[in-house]
Amino acid sequence: MSSIHNRKQPAVLSSVVLAGAALQLPGVHSVHPQFSAVSRRKGRLYILASAMLALSGCATTSSQAVADQSKGLSDANIAAIVVGANKIDISAAQIALERSTNPGIAKFAERMVTDHGAVLKSAVALVTDLGVIPVDNDLVATLAEQSNEHEKMLQSLSGAAFDKSYIDHEVVYHEAVITVIEEQLIPAAQNARLKEALVSVLPAFQAHLESSRMLQSQFQ
Repeated sequence: MSSIHNRKQPAVLSSVVLAGAALQLPGVHSVHPQFSAVSRRKGRLYILASAMLALSGCATTSSQAVADQSKGLSDANIAAIVVGANKIDISAAQIALERSTNPGIAKFAERMVTDHGAVLKSAVALVTDLGVIPVDNDLVATLAEQSNEHEKMLQSLSGAAFDKSYIDHEVVYHEAVITVIEEQLIPAAQNARLKEALVSVLPAFQAHLESSRMLQSQFQ
């Protein structure tokens, strides 16, 4: 990854750690080599989200700094981020449908496959119509790598442990996606139709976040 991303990472991780503490997930605040495997898995949920938060500049970044960062994103970069982020959540939901026996988790996962699938289809159609070819950047590559690690971890779990891990991740992931869309992608989008499309998906993603939080409360 670029030196820019490397410099931001400590601050990003601090924000992610605070989010973990607020959700009462023990172990996220610690990186001691002897802490439990369960805590390490919980920590990885927030490290995955940190890749998204890195682009938003974190809560401590000034609005001017966030605006400056957005100038570096092209519409082609934005297209790649949108496509990648939706594919990641669809993939995780498909694993949940295969492994979870919890009716609430299954219903939520089905909704993620349907809703994110619709957004993905719409996004691909839009960029095709606009003649925009998605161009990956460091964020997309990091998301893909960390998503693979998260999915491997999900495949190793079952029962309530799986359900909690899946829904904890969904809460943080949707928080991060919403932050990136609001603070980076919308301000950076040059094409009016692309910008409008980004604005239009926010209500659905915010509804996903509220639903995931409600489910998460069942596993506290």
